[in-house]
Amino acid sequence: MVPEKVKYKRVLLKLSGEALSAPDGILDGAFVTRVCSVIKKCADEGVEVALVVGGGNIWRGRQGISIERSRSDGMGMLATLINAIALQDTLIKCGLDTHVFSPLQVQRLAENYSPEAVDRCLKGGNAVVFACGTANPYFSTDTSAMLRALEINADIVLCAKNIDGVYDSDPKINPAAKRYSTLTYGEMLDKGLKAIDLTAACMGNENGMKMLVFALSDPENIYRAVMGEDIGTVVLPD
Repeated sequence: MVPEKVKYKRVLLKLSGEALSAPDGILDGAFVTRVCSVIKKCADEGVEVALVVGGGNIWRGRQGISIERSRSDGMGMLATLINAIALQDTLIKCGLDTHVFSPLQVQRLAENYSPEAVDRCLKGGNAVVFACGTANPYFSTDTSAMLRALEINADIVLCAKNIDGVYDSDPKINPAAKRYSTLTYGEMLDKGLKAIDLTAACMGNENGMKMLVFALSDPENIYRAVMGEDIGTVVLPD
């Protein structure tokens, strides 16, 4: 039974691969453990947690060398699989049974994705990590996160980033930039705010999926988010 203080029973947590990286390596093991410990804390409160992790700490599109787009995106999908397995291993070590699901067939590394199998895992108290995006090029992990959230009937998409919300301009460039506490997908698109990509924003808006953008720098923000505390920026359908 989920305690009354928990605001969201089933969440899709989108993690940036870059946010999990170390300055001198692909993954910051100590930080990943902190993140996973908080996810276990959420699960102990009865929250069903599904994750999508990016792969930007390993491969970002065609940066660096020229590779045909669909092949480059395929490399990005494999990068998310590496991160997904790292999260699975760490979550299991934290005491939370975790399954990796992939729409690509990589049987020895991940289970074949189906919403029904994921639903059984979540209801059984296990965490799930979605790897390899949508299995199609030209789609970002933002889009795959929104898609999976809709498929599993998540209550919200929790978008953990290197920034603590959505701003009216880039706070790294403009010290006077203001953070929104709430806005709609339509406002975000009209203002050209790039919290998530256009496809993901349109999908969330059209299907009524709520999103919260917040900073991962303090992993406890994940727990605060599922408890409904006032952090980050809430993005609502129009």
